[in-house]
Formats: sequence, structure tokens, C-alpha cells
Amino acid sequence: MVSIGTAIPPHRALSAPIQPSFSFLSAWSSSSSRMGCFLSPLKFNGVSVSLPLKRMLIRAARTESKRVSLGAKAPHFQLPEPLTGKTWTLQDFEAYPVLLVMFICNHCPFVKHLKKDIVKLSNFYMKKGLAVVAISSNSITTHPQDGPEFMAEEAKLYGYPFPYLYDESQDVARDFGAVCTPQFFLFKKDGRRPFELVYYGQFDDSRPSNNVPITGRDLSLAIDNVLSGQPVPPDQKPSAGCSIKWHPEARM
Repeated sequence: MVSIGTAIPPHRALSAPIQPSFSFLSAWSSSSSRMGCFLSPLKFNGVSVSLPLKRMLIRAARTESKRVSLGAKAPHFQLPEPLTGKTWTLQDFEAYPVLLVMFICNHCPFVKHLKKDIVKLSNFYMKKGLAVVAISSNSITTHPQDGPEFMAEEAKLYGYPFPYLYDESQDVARDFGAVCTPQFFLFKKDGRRPFELVYYGQFDDSRPSNNVPITGRDLSLAIDNVLSGQPVPPDQKPSAGCSIKWHPEARM
């Protein structure tokens, strides 16, 4: 059983041998942990949110990820981690055969909807050889709640087992072609070859207000395929979420 809350201390060790993978979905189905219901009215960056007792209805602008070329090489990056003060680069993950790069943030309802389950999935697959890194590229001019000090608090609160990096210039988001949060990029590495993109799709079909259970199906099946040496099908559903909040003077 995979349990939310038993987070590996954030990325202290970066060596994990690949073990035979069994589906994350089977472990998921045995877990009863789910995102709790909010009982009081909230606002997300001024956007009204209706929060019934049983489920949460989100009214927010939705952005879908753009098509990215499969086989593209992972862009290099050098970004700070607010929680520890360490600077991370792509080279720090060179020993891994599979790398998941996620663009997330603190405030987005689509990210909040999946946050605990992203931690659960990461904990499960990091034990099997997956490297994971999360990046926040939102402008703190327009969204100060996504700033580095709050990122550090978020990483502690949710027990992120991966580094959560701050892309202040937003150059890394542009290099990856990221346009929304959450957005997932899965890369594989064969020997000394560079990381190559094999998946850029959604976590699963669940959204904050569609009442579809969170399973992580799409992303976990892609990871299972890569870890077992199988090709990832090219027919991939785009991720959907909040648009990345670009600096006011440099909107895309």
C-alpha cells in the first residue's frame, strides 16, 4: 500500500536502483486517502470558489498544455530550492534512467486538487528509480503567495520528497514550453544519451469539479512503461490547469 504522509526526507539521497515495477494503480486502489472537503468559502487570487460540503466547485480560467515534440531533449536548468537553499541542475539527475519534471505552484486549484496524490505517486516511483523535480515559475508580482518563502512552507507541509525549485526569471518554463500548472514532462535516458521526452500528458481525468476520482492513471502508466522498457503510446491527453502567471511586462 502506498501511503500519503510517509514522505521520504526531501531528496537527501539521489541513488535508487531500478526494481521490477508493478502498477501504481493497484496500490492506489487499496488506499482510502483522498483530498478532504473544504467547509468554508475561499477565494483563489480573487476568483470566487463555491465550496459545498460534499464537493468543491471551482470557477477558474482553465488552460491546456500545448503540444510538445516527443523525443525533445530536456532543457538544462539551474534553479534554487527555497526549502534548503541548494541550487539544482539537470546534471544532478544524470544517474537516473527516468526524470519527471512538474510545473506546479501553491495557489492553483488544479494543483491543490492533486497535490497529495502527486506526493503519493512520487513516493511510490522514486523507490523504483524515478527522479522527480517540481518547478514554480509564477510571477510573485501578481501572485505573491507563490513566492519562495511560501514554497518552502508548502514543501514542508506536504512532505515533498522531491526538490521544489523557483524559476524567478521564467526562462526555464519557456525552455520547457510550459504554459499551465500542473504540467508534467516525463523524460527517459538511455546510457549516456541525453534525457528525451516520452510523455507530456495529464495526471489523469480528474479535475476539481468533475467528480472523477483521482487515480494518477495516465502518468503512472507512462512511468510504468518507461521503467519496464516499453514504449509510451504517443496518443496523450494534455494536462489542464491554471495558466502560468507571467511577469506583467513579459506576458506570452
